[in-house]
Amino acid sequence: MDISIDRDELYKSIARAQSIIERKSNMPILSNILLTARNGTLFISATDLELGFQNEIPVQINTEGNITISGRKLFEILKEGKNNNIKIQKKENNWVFITDGFTRFNLATYPADEYPVFFEPDEIELVDIPGALLSEMIEKTVYAVSTDEAGYKLSGIFIQRVSRQGKVFLRMVATDGHRLSLIDKPFLAAENLGLGNGLMVPKKGMLELGKMGQDGGSVLLGFKDKNCVARKEKALLVIRLLESKFPDYDAVIPKEAVSSVEVARADLLDAMKRMVILSNERYRAVKIAFENNRMELVSTNPDLGDAQEALDVVFQGERVEAGFNPRYFIDILQSMESERVSLGFSDESKPCTLKGEADKGFLGLIMPMRL
Repeated sequence: MDISIDRDELYKSIARAQSIIERKSNMPILSNILLTARNGTLFISATDLELGFQNEIPVQINTEGNITISGRKLFEILKEGKNNNIKIQKKENNWVFITDGFTRFNLATYPADEYPVFFEPDEIELVDIPGALLSEMIEKTVYAVSTDEAGYKLSGIFIQRVSRQGKVFLRMVATDGHRLSLIDKPFLAAENLGLGNGLMVPKKGMLELGKMGQDGGSVLLGFKDKNCVARKEKALLVIRLLESKFPDYDAVIPKEAVSSVEVARADLLDAMKRMVILSNERYRAVKIAFENNRMELVSTNPDLGDAQEALDVVFQGERVEAGFNPRYFIDILQSMESERVSLGFSDESKPCTLKGEADKGFLGLIMPMRL
């Protein structure tokens, strides 16, 4: 393979693949990127075996072929390059020569025919979904995915089609057992996504899917043969679905609140950030109490001291006093857009719910802690 290519075009694709390639793996080749040049196009491929990414960019080809290159080293070479024209040439014994006309690199690589190949399922139906909608739904749920290695069945976002009052919604739900985030968005084409009773997409794949939607436009999305497939312009993403059963999350969502609180989102977010200053692994609960339109926050750490703050709120219902992890409030509140949020409480042993007028279809839920 012998090609000349625009540095900026290649840099954007290689940067996009950095979060996919495996830096620590039993298969060192997974830290590499596969470059394939044919018919005036360079195909850039990266995979960790669970997730595959491919992008196409135009290229001047002197000799067709393919090579593997360290994804991280190629990224750094392009980042620090001085010229916008890059030449990449395959040499003997799996070496590759790269130059921008000023600096010359000779890199040892792995044989291209050893690189794992990922395939897009045949005859998959792809549905057009607004990128902004997809990105918002992922942003409002992905932080609640379990990071516990033992929590495999909670290590992704659950996606399903929901029908309610004659309307069809696309729903995403994530939980780690201590908090839950759920969002419904009207989306008639969810009928054609092939979701069945719901599917689990791993967190890493959802983060990549969210990046696809961040730039606006639309994303083509489909599910088939235990894979999630997404296309946008010349980029292709194939995600292997999790084969686990998502828990009955509906059972933990309170049907009604005994007490409700309305508070400025920014004020509550800033207060929780101050409460978390004294927390650690042993002492991480903040006590919340409501009475007479006042919200009292108290964070206590016997090793360090305590912090107290009071906020003005609109409170209705019976007096409430319960403990919660302030970091969970921070994650939920940071993902919301509403100026004011509504908190719902049943009793000190039941979860707190969070909603906002500007965050239509969204529900955040936090389980209480022992004080």
